Amino acid sequence: MICRNHQLKNMITYLCMLGEVSRSGYYAWKKNETNRSIRRISDEADIVLIKKIYDTEKGKVGALQMKIILANDYHIIMNHKKIRRLMKKYNLIAQIRRANPYKLMMKATQEHKTCKNLLKREFDQGEPGKVLLTDITYLYYGKGQKAYLSCVKDGATREIVAHVITTSLKMNIVYRTLKQLSDAVGEFHPEALIHSDQGFHYTHPEFQAKVKQMGLVQSMSRRGNCWDNASMESFFGTFKDWVDHKSCESLDELKHQTNEYINKYNNERYQWGINKMTPVQYRGHLLTA
Repeated sequence: MICRNHQLKNMITYLCMLGEVSRSGYYAWKKNETNRSIRRISDEADIVLIKKIYDTEKGKVGALQMKIILANDYHIIMNHKKIRRLMKKYNLIAQIRRANPYKLMMKATQEHKTCKNLLKREFDQGEPGKVLLTDITYLYYGKGQKAYLSCVKDGATREIVAHVITTSLKMNIVYRTLKQLSDAVGEFHPEALIHSDQGFHYTHPEFQAKVKQMGLVQSMSRRGNCWDNASMESFFGTFKDWVDHKSCESLDELKHQTNEYINKYNNERYQWGINKMTPVQYRGHLLTA
């Protein structure tokens, strides 16, 4: 830079030695100035749109999700490595969740029976409605009040097929979930399987009887092994990233925010693992394939 600005042609060797760079390196850097300038202008244009998406999504998108949004919503194809470089350069850090060790445990009676793990982590079997995953998570709202969210997720499409929020952990939460599931699906896949952990609700004889009446086969994770239902746990983690449930002042507000998010998740959230489609789009894709 000094040599160029002050025409110190005879000082290049000395200054390169002083700066601990080679002459060839200096000349290569100088020769590439035009390309660097073009790249800088391109970066400045691209980061405006990336920052807009980042802000719209509340900072909760990484490079891969950003790439999908750019392609689907703006018809812009951009390499995810470039996106990652720009996000790092401009300090756009995706907010990620931390694992929460809390897990609700309830003691079952002798009448409660566990089922075999028929799923064996094969969450996606390529057919909508064949694998149904279910679980319950807690949500704080208001002044430290606690609610519970029960969901059923399609293993192939990742769509949330049924969800219920209550302030009670009585058995009615899972019965309502099954009713909503039945209404949403109508006719179940002939080999449909519903998979859960070994929680109190799912080992309950009445729950198991209702599942059987619906024509579903029941499967359960091994005790103490969260990976056996990792797909469901993943959704709950993402949900808590996006929905600020602690700011909800009432149960109605919590239900409204939950309904809005799940609708967006099913119909608008592009996912890398399902051909960069939304769950609803991917369901349609699988049914017509």
